[in-house]
Amino acid sequence: MFSYRYMLMRMQGNRDGTDSLSNSEVLQQFMVTPTKMTMEMHMFGAMYAPSKDVTLMVMVPYIVKDMDHITRTVRRFTSNSEGFGDIQTSALYKIFDKSNQRIHLNLGASIPTGSINERDDTPPDNNQILPYPMQIGSGTFYLLPGITYLGQSKQNSWGAQPMGAVRVGENSNGYGLGNQLQLTGWVARNWSEWLSTSLRLKGRTWGNISGAGSRLNPMMIPTADPDIRAGTQLDIGFGVNLYAPKGNLKGSSLAVEFELPLYPTFGRCDRKMLYF
Repeated sequence: MFSYRYMLMRMQGNRDGTDSLSNSEVLQQFMVTPTKMTMEMHMFGAMYAPSKDVTLMVMVPYIVKDMDHITRTVRRFTSNSEGFGDIQTSALYKIFDKSNQRIHLNLGASIPTGSINERDDTPPDNNQILPYPMQIGSGTFYLLPGITYLGQSKQNSWGAQPMGAVRVGENSNGYGLGNQLQLTGWVARNWSEWLSTSLRLKGRTWGNISGAGSRLNPMMIPTADPDIRAGTQLDIGFGVNLYAPKGNLKGSSLAVEFELPLYPTFGRCDRKMLYF
């Protein structure tokens, strides 16, 4: 199977834990504050099953990021970065298949092919190294362990998937992104042979950055402080899937999902704030 997926994510505002913060509150402690961010991701994927129990997958992302800022002197500017991100590879091994229920073990790895040296012009200096969220890659290998449960009846399907991201070491710039744990649960219903809808809940939690980029000033902007990058978030997603059961496009599908945060907490810290 070959796939192409497009994701658009928009974020706005600042938070300290569950508390929303105004720009002026952030600028009391930092020279610059982010105000909003847009990320686009083009994901090119391939899957191959060498046997009925094993499926191999690879995903190559192309990422475009834009972040708007405002300074204490009320100067506004936008930072941009763009490029191919880290390549993800994984294998699924089926360990249970009975009574319309299946369980797969997931074992994957991320290859650090994305840039961690993205630069752009900013008010303090031209060609400035960009903070952590604006980099395209992680700079380190990391493991992607998990397990997937799937159930199915004539018209309904459901499933759950805990997944982890375990970082290995620090990159050439002296830091490593925080580990992440994600738990997803979903239900779907087939309305016809070509139409289904889905409801998904996704909770994830991730840690602070270990180490620090030597070219970043953590007192300048919240996104450059490695100690306030941790967070927890619960999202809900609504999806529609169109499937071609026959004709020239037989076996093809088109899926659309809209996702909203239900419970975000970010950067809980006694002295500083984290951009959301």
